[in-house]
Amino acid sequence: QVQLVESGGGLVQAGGSLRVSCAASGRTFSLYTMGWFRQAPGKEREFVASIGGTGGSTYYTDSVKGRFTISRDNAKNTVYLQMNSLKPEETAVYYCAARRSGGGGLMIPGYDVHYWGQGTQVTVSS
Repeated sequence: QVQLVESGGGLVQAGGSLRVSCAASGRTFSLYTMGWFRQAPGKEREFVASIGGTGGSTYYTDSVKGRFTISRDNAKNTVYLQMNSLKPEETAVYYCAARRSGGGGLMIPGYDVHYWGQGTQVTVSS
């Protein structure tokens, strides 16, 4: 069992930056693909980014490429999402996710996401 705890959400102005973090329990963190999703009110949860177990493979949804960076520190069992040039429409609850394989790539809720965090609110004001 893996427990994921997000932190770092908050209020930021449009064009600003924010970094959210996700701390994971367990001793096999490097064996998991880690990802970030977001869910705005009234919308489905959407994939944002993922990173493979060794950190060498990253994958982003098109809308965040060049602005968001996912990274991980396996010594600290932590994954990060650095978000730059934020837009008001990116206001959402951001969720950390884990998959029991380290290959990276797209993650799909209900299919290959095995663990979820409780989420952290990110609000981008215009």
